Amino acid sequence: MSASARQPAIFLSHGGGPCFWMSFPPPFGAHAFDGLRHYLAGLLASLPAPPTAILMVSGHWEEAVPTVGSAAAPGMIYDYYGFPEHTYTLRYPAPGDPALAARVRRLLSDAGIANAEDPARGFDHGVFVPMLIVDPDARIPVVTLSLRRDLDPAAHVAIGAALTPLRDDGVLIIGSGNSFHNLRTFFDGEPEAAATFDAWLTEAATQPDPAAARARLIRWAEAPAARAAHPREEHLIPLMVVAGAAGDDPGRRVFHDVIGGKAISGYAYG
Repeated sequence: MSASARQPAIFLSHGGGPCFWMSFPPPFGAHAFDGLRHYLAGLLASLPAPPTAILMVSGHWEEAVPTVGSAAAPGMIYDYYGFPEHTYTLRYPAPGDPALAARVRRLLSDAGIANAEDPARGFDHGVFVPMLIVDPDARIPVVTLSLRRDLDPAAHVAIGAALTPLRDDGVLIIGSGNSFHNLRTFFDGEPEAAATFDAWLTEAATQPDPAAARARLIRWAEAPAARAAHPREEHLIPLMVVAGAAGDDPGRRVFHDVIGGKAISGYAYG
């Protein structure tokens, strides 16, 4: 495969629940997620070539060790609650890729990282909600990878580093989470904490020296407004995997919007 087909590693927001099929009250409003939809819809066109497959790390799957979804035809996991009935009829029939799942396990094992697989795991909403916009025809195989339950940032950077070779095989690595995730404050109309953390996160993630960026991100909990933005960090940790998979590629911010009064950003490496 030519060097031009090397894929990036991308951290993106998957919105809020089945957000693209709903209208929300203020401070969100009917068009709150239009900017994010536009970004996701254009993501494939921004790549150097069509990806051979996508490895997706969702903030909605945690296991004791990183676990790979190895199903050939993953089902659906509606892991959101209290939303309109039609949002539980969404379907995302993308194929899995058991061969890629096996390669992910080999790469992790070769790096000394304990891992497992789950042949029954389906697509949670951190996967199917953005992918229904990214690849609505569901033609690209999707393999999922869990977080490690302890959410240790350095461990997840190491996981990403082990998976870097996949990018040279045309595999797009996506971390699906959110740069701000404090559900208790989403409706409070207060923008300051999110903006403060977003500014720090962008500066850290886009350091010209990727090693320096990783070092900063590992210490994310020391950032201003860190715990106001992430009382629990499961939606941020996919960024650590992405930054780990960056290799020598510096990060850049590829998405930014204010949704419900909260600054939200996405980043790409490569």
